[in-house]
Amino acid sequence: MGISRRQFLGWLGAAAGTSAVLGEKTEAASNKVFKGYPGSFGVLHDTTRCIGCRKCEEACNRVNELPLPKIPFEDLAVLNTKRRTQSDAYTVVNRFINNGNMQPVFVKSQCNHCLEPACASACFVKALKKVSTGAVVYDSSLCVGCRYCMIACPFNIPAYEYNNPLTPRVMKCTMCHPLIEKGLLPGCVEACPKEALTFGPREKLLKEAWQRIEKYSDRYLDHIYGEHEMGGTGWVYLSGRPFADIGMRDDLGIQPASSYTSGPLAAVPVVVGLWPVLLTGIYAISKRKDKISEEERIEAVSRTKANANEEMKAKLAALKDTMTKEKEAAINLEVKRALEDAAKKIKAEQPESAKDESVNISGEEK
Repeated sequence: MGISRRQFLGWLGAAAGTSAVLGEKTEAASNKVFKGYPGSFGVLHDTTRCIGCRKCEEACNRVNELPLPKIPFEDLAVLNTKRRTQSDAYTVVNRFINNGNMQPVFVKSQCNHCLEPACASACFVKALKKVSTGAVVYDSSLCVGCRYCMIACPFNIPAYEYNNPLTPRVMKCTMCHPLIEKGLLPGCVEACPKEALTFGPREKLLKEAWQRIEKYSDRYLDHIYGEHEMGGTGWVYLSGRPFADIGMRDDLGIQPASSYTSGPLAAVPVVVGLWPVLLTGIYAISKRKDKISEEERIEAVSRTKANANEEMKAKLAALKDTMTKEKEAAINLEVKRALEDAAKKIKAEQPESAKDESVNISGEEK
């Protein structure tokens, strides 16, 4: 069985792995460090307030119209296992327990909506992009299924619809971008009963976070995760425990993803120029291959139906012949029985003097 267009382009996309190969200017793949859109929104997650109730998971599921999980949201036993986001779960809450007597810490994981996202930097067809609200959104109509965004993401967030063989998509949190555009809160923020999630302009969230740190220095670390990591993220965190102890990477540095991709790309101008031509040719070949495959499938189905019809006709003809023979045999048997009954009746009605003579059914004397 041949590979699909998505698979073929995906392998090539993974090999190239950048949006700049199309030769178009984008913030995500330029030498300029992109500091995010002015006034863009974000979310502050205060892990010291989170109680692990999973209300945010339930709200995310409802707002995004995702399939219900096998384990109900009320069942907190799932917190015994560390989870990651999936194609049908844009956000998950994990519990981290210290070996000492400290209380468990609950951490909500979802797309962090980086100021200069690695996923968008790696996407050469611009299916992923940063928008002015602060969200990193996805356009499935542009995606070729290369899944390089999954490799590029330092937070291991994007998930692929492997169970959807026809039109698989890359799935992740959108920060409820459609709701934000309507002036509404993201579903998870609105559902949080302990105000562990705060939504607003990113700059104001950072000020709020630093005020909490200064006011309750014994509760918080002197650090806001996401303020500078990977060039900054829209989703920022407060914690009373080292971030490495609650499942968060502390080895990312402060440089955005594009700073690692723009240099190598500048050294291969020939490949950059030829890439669109190569993609166009591969796309045409793949489309032709898909068309031939579909034609072969249709022909095979038609051939199978024709063979089935012929076989059915033959079986019906044989059945009809058998039924005809059985019917004739039954009629002959009934005629024979009727003749025998008539002969017996005639014999019974003869006078005693004539009983010595037998008369057959045709009237001939014996």
